[in-house]
Amino acid sequence: MTWLYNRESLTEIPEDAIGFVYLITNQANGMKYIGKKNFYFSKTKQVKGKKKRIKVESDWKEYYGSNKTLAEHVSLFGENKFTREIIHLCYTKGEMTYYETKAIFADDAVISEKYYNDWVMCRVRKNHIKK
Repeated sequence: MTWLYNRESLTEIPEDAIGFVYLITNQANGMKYIGKKNFYFSKTKQVKGKKKRIKVESDWKEYYGSNKTLAEHVSLFGENKFTREIIHLCYTKGEMTYYETKAIFADDAVISEKYYNDWVMCRVRKNHIKK
């Protein structure tokens, strides 16, 4: 399954985006999961005897969330029973955290039995989300 953004398949990283906020829906039981994912991560590499940080693409194309129950259900029901939607492309880490937390609270995801979400943590300042 690919990621959907505005009802279209997203296979390439949009210019300047660093990550996204997503909604995964289990078609078998209707449960949902809201999360965030980075497009890249930093890796240290030896270059001419010196350590250099390089940007490497993450596993975002195959990613199905970090929740253990969700991972068990993906194994149990199969990937084809899940839809993966990008609900917000983000251009800063702060923006990613803000929009993930906003979506979780807007849907009462942590207290609802219809969501896999069981944890939320947010620490964002106003200048973290400036565009």
